[in-house]
Amino acid sequence: MAHKEIPTVLVGKKPLMNYVFACLTTLQSGVDQIVLKARGRAISRAVDVVQVLQRRFYKDLKVADIKLGTEELTGPNNQPISVSTIEITLKR
Repeated sequence: MAHKEIPTVLVGKKPLMNYVFACLTTLQSGVDQIVLKARGRAISRAVDVVQVLQRRFYKDLKVADIKLGTEELTGPNNQPISVSTIEITLKR
């Protein structure tokens, strides 16, 4: 069986509903799994997206997996900065 790439929505600074609609569009295209990725301050927005999707649009949407991590970025003056990351896998 061929390995299919799971569609990913990267959550950033845009309004919450932009990401909700991106997820809805992807889910309506026939996929049964979607991954939300966020880092730093966008993590709380990613969690909010999941809540809105579950409460308002898909009662059967389940959180299949949550991966937490840290990325090393280079900040001002070239010092390393650790930024938290999250990957939330949703399944229907």
